Amino acid sequence: MRIWSVHPSYLDSKGLVAVWRETLLARKVISGLTKGYKYHPQLKRFCSNANPVNAIDVYLTFVAEEAITRGYSFDITKIKLLHDEGLITVTDGQLRYETEWLRKKLLLRAPEKLIENGNEVFYKPHPLFKIINGEVETWEKRYDV
Repeated sequence: MRIWSVHPSYLDSKGLVAVWRETLLARKVISGLTKGYKYHPQLKRFCSNANPVNAIDVYLTFVAEEAITRGYSFDITKIKLLHDEGLITVTDGQLRYETEWLRKKLLLRAPEKLIENGNEVFYKPHPLFKIINGEVETWEKRYDV
C-alpha cells in the first residue's frame, strides 16, 4: 500500500489509479470493514487525526479532482467530498524521500511525466498535509531509492 504524501498531480496514470484504489482500501480498513491491513504503517498518520475517515476522504477528494482534470471517471460516491487542508503534518525529509522514489518509478514507466514534474528539491505535498522540518517519517518502510 502506498499513499503518497506528494500532490497527486505528480503521479502518472498508473500511480493515480493505484493511489485511488489503495486509499479506498485504507478507508475500509480505518472504518473497520476489513480484517487485513489494520496495522499497516501508512495508516498511522491518518489514525492520528481526530477523524481518520474524514482525513482519508479529504485525501481522496483531491485525488478524485486530479483524476477529473485528466478525464478519468473515478466513482466519487464512495467518499464524502471534503476540502480541508493541512490536517496532518508531513516532514520535508519524507517529501524528499517520496520525490526520489517517484522519480525513479517515472523514469521507467512514464519519462514524459518525470520531465513535466520538473526538478524541485521535493514535490509539493498533497493538500491534506502541512510540511514540517524533519527526517523521513518513522512509519515509512524505507527502500533504497
